[in-house]
Parts: sequence; C-alpha cells; structure tokens
Amino acid sequence: MEEDILIQISNRIKERRREKNITVQELAQRANVSKGLISQIENSRTIPSLIVLIEIIKALEIDLNEFFKDIRSKAAELPVLIKRKDEYDHFEKEHALGFHYQRIFTQLISQSTIDIVILELEPDATRPLVETDAFEYKYVLSGEIEYQFNEDKIILNQGDSMLFDGRIPHTPKNLGTQTASMLVIYFFEEKK
Repeated sequence: MEEDILIQISNRIKERRREKNITVQELAQRANVSKGLISQIENSRTIPSLIVLIEIIKALEIDLNEFFKDIRSKAAELPVLIKRKDEYDHFEKEHALGFHYQRIFTQLISQSTIDIVILELEPDATRPLVETDAFEYKYVLSGEIEYQFNEDKIILNQGDSMLFDGRIPHTPKNLGTQTASMLVIYFFEEKK
C-alpha cells in the first residue's frame, strides 16, 4: 500500500471516529481489536489487514463505498496540487502535549535529492516560463503570487501551498507592491 493512501485511510478512521464521538477504546471494542492497534493505525504507524480494516469501518457504521470515496493514489492526482491554508490537515501524535501539527502534503516521490530555498520576488520580477527536472513544492510566506502553467494561472496567498511536476512549463509573478517570499523545496529524482 502506498504511503499516501495509508495516511489518507488513517486520517479517515480518526476523523470518522471523532465525528461519531467514539473513543479509541470504544472503537477497539466494537472492532474486536486492541486499543493500541487502533492508535497505531490512526497515527499511520501500522498497516491494518483488509479484514481488520473492514471490521473498523463496520464498527464506525460507515458504508465501505462512502469510506473509500476520494481516497486516491498519487497516479490519480492532478498534475498541480493546490492546498489553501484552511485545508491543511490538523493532527496530533500520542504523548505530544502542546504540539500542533498541520499536514500540508503527503506525496510519494521515488528516491530524490531535496533542495530547500527561500525565493523572494520583487514586485517587477519577471522571467519566461521555465522547466525544472524536479517536483517543486511552494509555500507562500508573504505576498500574493500568480503562478502561470502554460495558459493556466493560479493565485496563491500567504499560507497557501502547491506541489507540481517542475517539468510543466511555469513561472511566478508577484501581484503585490512589496517583495513576496516563498519557501521552495525541489525534489530531484535519482536517475536510474
């Protein structure tokens, strides 16, 4: 099972359990498994067997089709993934009081070299469309930035983020009157 699908399933179990106001212990009893196993599954620390997964979904009183709706592998994703800051997935880890995690993206990318940079764009910064032999992750630290992909344009504001295949021709443009900045992470795949 791909890591991104595992995390989606783990998150869905935790979300549904909380929506139904069921404790980890109650869910474990209903599904006839241990409390520790439910905790490990919800925290993406273990992969449940198909039988156990079905029992957990039944214990949550959710239709199997409804549970798996919108769970997709990376192959089914659009070439450019946009996440607005209000869409980040908040989650907790056990024994971590005061820690506030926000999962922005989980994307399986084969072995890669990672390059992390801060990009600052002056208001009049310009360049033609470019291609990068890497997957690119952008997180807008400040400003309003328009990204052009061929003929398509996407506007990102502070806190928004995006992941895309850099081989798609692209370029950013600062829409504001002040310098805009982004955290940029390049994932260069190892050549085989």
